[in-house]
Amino acid sequence: MPKVLVTGGAGFIGSHVADLFLARGFEVTVVDDLSTGKRPNVPDSARFRQIGVNSQEFAELVRESRFDVVTHLAGQIDVRKSVADPVTDAAINILGTLNLMEALKASDAQTRVIFTSTGGVLYGDFNTPPNVETFPKDPESPYAIAKLSIEYYLAYYGRVHSQDAIALRFGNVYGPRQDPHGEAGVVAIFCGRILNDRPLTVFGDGLQTRDYVYVGDVARAVWLAATKPLPEKGRLDARAFNIGTGKGTTVLEIATLLQQAARSNVPIEFAPKRPGEQQQSFVEVSKARETLGWVPEVSLSEGLAKTYGWFAREMTGASR
Repeated sequence: MPKVLVTGGAGFIGSHVADLFLARGFEVTVVDDLSTGKRPNVPDSARFRQIGVNSQEFAELVRESRFDVVTHLAGQIDVRKSVADPVTDAAINILGTLNLMEALKASDAQTRVIFTSTGGVLYGDFNTPPNVETFPKDPESPYAIAKLSIEYYLAYYGRVHSQDAIALRFGNVYGPRQDPHGEAGVVAIFCGRILNDRPLTVFGDGLQTRDYVYVGDVARAVWLAATKPLPEKGRLDARAFNIGTGKGTTVLEIATLLQQAARSNVPIEFAPKRPGEQQQSFVEVSKARETLGWVPEVSLSEGLAKTYGWFAREMTGASR
């Protein structure tokens, strides 16, 4: 039975990844320090270790376990926190990844690493979307700078140490179990406000776009990245893949679709634009289609309806 380690596997995306690998016959180990992840998200049949990716215990686990695949999702995911405390952001995201890669280098396992990067803020506001993997990168937050730094490290480990790594640059992932602090947190926030019969707050004119991709489609991209042949190791973008829909959706469209899914008429209120917020962002996904055989399958209206339904059930259960 092949073995996979899912770091951050108690979190929103990581738990869906763990579910899928279990369904495909892998032995799954989840590592999460539960600083933001939730223990109930971890599948019952997965092994669980409550440790941080910066720890010596984590390095020992990686060195000794000979995993076939590591899907690396653990990290500090809040852009605002990275701005407020870039040192902590780098300590978790960059140093935690180096701890993983050095532990793998010290083992003799042939392990494939799938790193979850970002396609939302990596390219900055200096390109005209859809953003292609080879576009210039000029991120404007410590969070995105850390993601880009890690990708450079992975390219280095591939070229110099022959390690097998791939970076998936996610769009704005949404779906059941979503954390409101991630890049697509607006979906979770709007669901909560509708369920509490409160107005939806839109910053600026609401016409800023993002590439909203359903978490089930994202988990399938991780699975394909773990099991498909990859391009030759090379420079930064050689093994980087955008994972999104290829379409930009405005915040106002998200609000309207969620109102429709909930059959709600809560009002939309406008607030001043937040300084530094990216206006237009969506990604080109043809490389993932051609190389990994991946395309998004869940439409935005279907995915938002599934997401709202999950939040509604969770709220109903919590109120009992």
